[in-house]
Amino acid sequence: MPGEDIESRVGKSNHSSTASAYSLEDRDRNWVSWLIPLFVVANVVMFVVEMYLNNCPKRIKNRVFSYGDDGDKCVARFLGRLSFQPLRENPLFGPSSSTLQRLGALNWAKVVHQHQGWRLISCIWLHAGVIHLLANMLSLVFIGIRLEQQFGFVRIGVIYLLSGFGGSIVSSLFIRNRISVGASGALFGLLGAMLSELITNWSIYSNKVAALLTLLVIVVINLAVGILPHVDNFAHIGGFLTGFLLGFILLLRPQFGWLERRSLPVGVRARSKYKAYQYVLWLISLTLLIAGFTVGLAMLFRGVNGYERCHWCRYLSCVPTSKWKCDES
Repeated sequence: MPGEDIESRVGKSNHSSTASAYSLEDRDRNWVSWLIPLFVVANVVMFVVEMYLNNCPKRIKNRVFSYGDDGDKCVARFLGRLSFQPLRENPLFGPSSSTLQRLGALNWAKVVHQHQGWRLISCIWLHAGVIHLLANMLSLVFIGIRLEQQFGFVRIGVIYLLSGFGGSIVSSLFIRNRISVGASGALFGLLGAMLSELITNWSIYSNKVAALLTLLVIVVINLAVGILPHVDNFAHIGGFLTGFLLGFILLLRPQFGWLERRSLPVGVRARSKYKAYQYVLWLISLTLLIAGFTVGLAMLFRGVNGYERCHWCRYLSCVPTSKWKCDES
């Protein structure tokens, strides 16, 4: 896995100088993780703000006053204005959809017709409920902290934010009749970056096939969950593809032997820092990433419906069965 110790990556190599060089590289890159914990805190604080502004007791009171029907009671009423909406409105223990929209949930009509493009970013920091928040934050801690320790806060921060943005673009192209919130696109971007990091640094790993198969199984399982109704799998796919391309661009590691030669004169080093295939993957990924963002944003703000260009794509987000339907509304 991309998070394994560097000694396990070099395996049983007899070249002790190479192993020492990569041990030095590992120490150089063993940063203290602070950005991912900061992201977790920011998401938790934002959820508290959601609940505070939602103020379920006041909503129920106004509903009774206006319509004479109290509907359901707020959940966890001992929390006061932080209590959750009735479960029939939000089974994830969270605020109302109107509160999420007010705070910046992703909504196609508001992005395209009201020119609120900022929602493509703001939706990443909102969550539909406690269950949604806990699932995403636990995943972020397990995936993100180790990556930040290896590659630093700048690269992992860029991957996280751009993947969330890419997931929002793809989601907006296909989902029009409901809102979308959550850091899932950004999380899938980190998974995609882990996969491309494994591929682009292939020569470093000792158990290549096992690492690749393990990561692929994790990705496939998570994407498979996305075909359930009411789960925004388009954000997952968009975030994963963005992170996958960014991994080739940002997560390169020098090839064996380069570190031990970097103190030598330029003419004596001979060996390039990166392998030829790493340069090729870097160039292809950068081109595809720029083209993808450009085309995606152009289609979005022109109001293009993704289903008109790809009729079968609806099955990427929800597969109808005898147990459920896939009506967006």
